[in-house]
Amino acid sequence: MKAKGLQFVTILTFLLAGCFPKPAPSGRVQVMATNSIIGDVVKEVGKEAINLSVLLPPGADPHSYEPSPQDLVKASQARIIFINGAGLEEAFLKRLLENASPNAHIVDLSEGIELLPFEGEEPGEHHAEHEVDPHIWLDPINVITWTNHIASALGEVDPQNANFYRRNAEDYAKKLQALDAWIKEMVDKIPPERRKLIVDHMALGYFAKRYGFKQIGAITPSVTTLAEPSAQEIARLMELIRKEKVPAIFVSASANPKAAERIAQDTGVKVVTLYMGSLSGPGGPASSYLELMRYNVSAITEALK
Repeated sequence: MKAKGLQFVTILTFLLAGCFPKPAPSGRVQVMATNSIIGDVVKEVGKEAINLSVLLPPGADPHSYEPSPQDLVKASQARIIFINGAGLEEAFLKRLLENASPNAHIVDLSEGIELLPFEGEEPGEHHAEHEVDPHIWLDPINVITWTNHIASALGEVDPQNANFYRRNAEDYAKKLQALDAWIKEMVDKIPPERRKLIVDHMALGYFAKRYGFKQIGAITPSVTTLAEPSAQEIARLMELIRKEKVPAIFVSASANPKAAERIAQDTGVKVVTLYMGSLSGPGGPASSYLELMRYNVSAITEALK
């Protein structure tokens, strides 16, 4: 009986080891991600086989960020630098890459994703920095593409752990598919005629397309938070809010909410904070990408249903 029991434990241990893959013993790959959302997804794929540094801290605005000397040193040490692409890091990417190792792999996670054109209002008044909307992560199906890019890049520089990265990517993709299904269930609670989004800047294009919303107006009709609205633009937006009977303005947690609060006071709508471009940091309501999307969808559903 003891021999059979020992044999059972041995088999069980072997099976469990297959369920929880471990990386092969090798030096950790030095990896950099440009923002906290990318960093979270990279961590899910690389786990303990990588040494990850994240350039933008939680809450930082990518549109105005300047890398520090310490950031540039980390960039020089990274084997792989994961960027969002689609113009998001345009303000600081050139300086960062000038300091990167010549052997570093620069992985553009937007590659292979159908990019949406920027849909601003009266583009002659605002010269947008991007011809396309860079906020691709607000559709979790796009993040599945990220996981494939990440696993491939990590496996290329660390072939000993290629299968480990691939299995992690597959496991995380299942969580993203479950998230997508949950979002659809939540959105079903909102009547179609109420699926209208007023935002601080035009960040929700991919989310809107995936789940049947429409961005009908923005405080700054731009994909960047840096543009300043004119008094005329604010007046037009207030008129639109009243006409469309929109109950809320959705504002990025990293943006200045003063203009939204002023509009809300004059129109009687709510200001709802979303995490659009950054995680909240440890202990916050959006400390991972999955939590960020659940938080945002819950907030949108509660405001519009």
